[in-house]
Amino acid sequence: MKFRPCIDIHNGKVKQIVGSSLKDVGNEAVENFVSDKDAAFFAGLYAQKGLSGGHIIILNNAESEFYNATKNEAINALKAAPYTMQIGGGINADNALEFLNAGATHVIVTSYVFSNGEVNLDRLKKLKNVTGKEHLVLDLSCRKKGDEYYIVTDRWQKMTGEKIDEETLDFLADYCDEFLVHAADVEGKQQGIEQSVSKILGDWGKLPITYAGGVHSLEDIKLLKDIGHDRLDVTIGSALDLFGGYLKLEDVLKTIG
Repeated sequence: MKFRPCIDIHNGKVKQIVGSSLKDVGNEAVENFVSDKDAAFFAGLYAQKGLSGGHIIILNNAESEFYNATKNEAINALKAAPYTMQIGGGINADNALEFLNAGATHVIVTSYVFSNGEVNLDRLKKLKNVTGKEHLVLDLSCRKKGDEYYIVTDRWQKMTGEKIDEETLDFLADYCDEFLVHAADVEGKQQGIEQSVSKILGDWGKLPITYAGGVHSLEDIKLLKDIGHDRLDVTIGSALDLFGGYLKLEDVLKTIG
């Protein structure tokens, strides 16, 4: 297990939000924390501590009046710590190279690939050809429906028909370098990890996977490490002291080991 830092940007500000509350209409979200520091500050801080492989997420869609401000914050963060972080949010085959050239190690993609509720294989192949497998992360953020987990798109607002299971993971692994999985039902709520999806991901474990969602204690980290067979990396947002929470970053790093 490794700690993967995060920088979430919404309406031009570094924030931590309740994932299930995000709405494109009105650019609304329930906020847990809004920083007075810019994204470049956090990117530089992570780099100083030797932390890499984290992600920057643009939470406004391209039609939003805040998109350019949010995108500029993200680009500035990449430039502050070049080739240490990944970036996601509205990325497609046409703009992926812009972000890689700006200093991202990988681009993170969901909605462009999972269009109309299913995998768009043509887009997936096109994207892989543009970025190379080694620079592509597929975001398989999910929500529970019945007893199963389904991939969600468009900033966790739309449910697809694609399940998180061994078959899906095996298929998509041919096209990307890593997976990022937000458990959207618990994202930002600090109520504990989504244990069932953690087990699915940990049992598979054939590519690096970063889990996000619900971590609010050092015990949660230990539980995720156990359930995920020490194969899952973890990111922590709202519960971290950097974002107004009470988990100290140094304690998190010591717990992970």
